[in-house]
Amino acid sequence: MQKLINQNAVLENQWTLVTDEDTLASGNLPAGKIMVPGAYFLANKADLLARGDIAVVLAGDADLAEYADDLANLPVIAVSFPAFTDGRGYSLARLLKERYNYQGEIRAVGDVLIDQLHFMKRCGVDTFLLKDGLDGEKALNYFATFSDPYQLAYDVKEPLFRRKA
Repeated sequence: MQKLINQNAVLENQWTLVTDEDTLASGNLPAGKIMVPGAYFLANKADLLARGDIAVVLAGDADLAEYADDLANLPVIAVSFPAFTDGRGYSLARLLKERYNYQGEIRAVGDVLIDQLHFMKRCGVDTFLLKDGLDGEKALNYFATFSDPYQLAYDVKEPLFRRKA
């Protein structure tokens, strides 16, 4: 079972990820809080926003401008990391926070490994749905691995040499 964490605790995952093509095609979505693929959201935006308990899963090639008008209505945006080698999700998270001033939760989903957590956090990711089989408590310890980053990023606005001067 996948573990959902933030940088302080293992959390209860209240969102159901709906990716089954048959379920999406039928429009018979489950009750409660659901996450749907970005393309499905764009095609069914009015109905989904009226529902009120909707979140979007963005692929690495998503055009954020298509979602700009709806960001305030999305409490969670999941950014997909389909493979360890695909870094487009880092850019999406940072753009959501810095360019689009997204105030909701950004969640990393997909191939989320422990050694990526610090870098995802630096780009603005708030919660992390760990790859199946990874220990949530062990993952929490990883946030203490880097205590004072050199570079500026979303979470640290000044480089180390300016903070220490």
